[in-house]
Amino acid sequence: MRFLLSKCQYSTTFYRTMTSVQYPKTYKGAIAALNTLQSNFALLDEIRKSGKKMNDAAIPEMLDSVRQLGYQPSDFDKLNVIHVAGTKGKGSTCAFIASILAQYKELSLKGAVSKIGLYTSPHLRAVRERIQLDGAPLSEELFAKYFFEVWDRLEASAVKEGRDPTVKPVYFRFLTLVAFHTYLSENVNTAIIEVGIGGEHDSTNIIQKPTVVGITSLGIDHTGVLGDTIEEIAWHKAGIIKSSARTFTVPQQPSAMEVIQKRADEKGSKVEVVHTHPQIRSREVKLGLSADYMHGNASLAVALANEHLTLLDMNPAIINGKLPERIVRGLAEVIWPGRCQIMSIGAIEWCIDGAHTVDSLEACGRWFGARADGIDQRVLIFNQQKRDSGALIAALANSLKGMLGTNSRIFNEAIFCTNVTSKDAGKADLMSVGTDPEALKKLTVQEQLAQAWIDQVPRTPVVHVLPTVEEAIAVVTSLSYKAPVQVLVTGSLHLVGAVLEVLGEKYPHIVNQPPRGQR
Repeated sequence: MRFLLSKCQYSTTFYRTMTSVQYPKTYKGAIAALNTLQSNFALLDEIRKSGKKMNDAAIPEMLDSVRQLGYQPSDFDKLNVIHVAGTKGKGSTCAFIASILAQYKELSLKGAVSKIGLYTSPHLRAVRERIQLDGAPLSEELFAKYFFEVWDRLEASAVKEGRDPTVKPVYFRFLTLVAFHTYLSENVNTAIIEVGIGGEHDSTNIIQKPTVVGITSLGIDHTGVLGDTIEEIAWHKAGIIKSSARTFTVPQQPSAMEVIQKRADEKGSKVEVVHTHPQIRSREVKLGLSADYMHGNASLAVALANEHLTLLDMNPAIINGKLPERIVRGLAEVIWPGRCQIMSIGAIEWCIDGAHTVDSLEACGRWFGARADGIDQRVLIFNQQKRDSGALIAALANSLKGMLGTNSRIFNEAIFCTNVTSKDAGKADLMSVGTDPEALKKLTVQEQLAQAWIDQVPRTPVVHVLPTVEEAIAVVTSLSYKAPVQVLVTGSLHLVGAVLEVLGEKYPHIVNQPPRGQR
């Protein structure tokens, strides 16, 4: 969770690093230091049980960190930020925008989109994936450089002001500071920034003058932080709306749309609802991310990119609604691993999607169900450590039954495993201390998921509960010796990242090539 309660209750504990150890100024050293900023499960659980919501002091505290770093919020105006919030599709929308804008770089020279930053979360395999420059994750060297510049500046400011230098912003907030520092240092002139959680109190919301604001599809998620109703969630997401920029959103539930419109009216922003573009709906324009549920994200990305380019005097020339070739190419060439990604390795087709909400798992089921034809062996690999397992399993199962039929054998085998890659190792980039260690050890969550699946799909012949991703992949591999296998990996982006990490070690020539989507 990326939030902080008021200082009087939790600030010192929640900010404090594990130790004041001096870390080597390398990428590994940076990740080791960063991981001390993750809040442990016991503290997160205490906060959840307290019933507290998002912290009203989060933005003032973030602004104070910005000051300590040597900046002021107006410094970020030069980044020409495109700011995107929402429940589903934030990351893919941002990826589509980045891919579209990249097509205009050669026209820009040293102008509006000559250097593009993309900040998203979470990462799949390496933390540096979150901070991208011109379509590539920050190099290990640059990540370490800018990470420790932020780390050292904050410590120096603390010493100068008589504060404890071991006290740091929490994980996501610190990475947000690193991203902004990186983009200013690298002279980025367009930055696409994805909100972490919510919007109103999210650490990215120190942006004062975005060029344009986007809100993707809203649904019920992070209820312990954002509220239990779609209206409460919409209020938080609409918190990124600014008077300086137009707001674009996809169609929403009427009550959510009413909240967005009200907040936009209060802030003096014009709201435009973006419907699926006809050329995308008809598939005349091909998307690098081929699932039908990507149509709305791609259409929103087109609207946001068009507004951004127009404001920066780079009119993309959408004439009579027809998309120009550069936008068409950007939509086709988008790179976004782990989202409706398909890889063939030997006799195994890996269908990988990081869906982790009820709505996104329903969409994932439709996407996989449309592909599940002609291969007799199908396997599910699933995990979700933090959300309502019963609701998520039901969403996926019902969606698949709708596509494949209630009497069909949806999967020959279903595997429920943790996000831990292997028994012997845990890559530091994939470390998370926000999960109950006792539940992980006992596989409590995985047992619950397995039972929920059996309740929904009792005809599944074999159901496994396994402690690691490596063991799950071994089961699939053994099945592939007999006949081709089609595998759906879903439920968690952390699981997806772990699967890609293990497969990448075994088949680097396939997995480590940047996917160009399934056209």
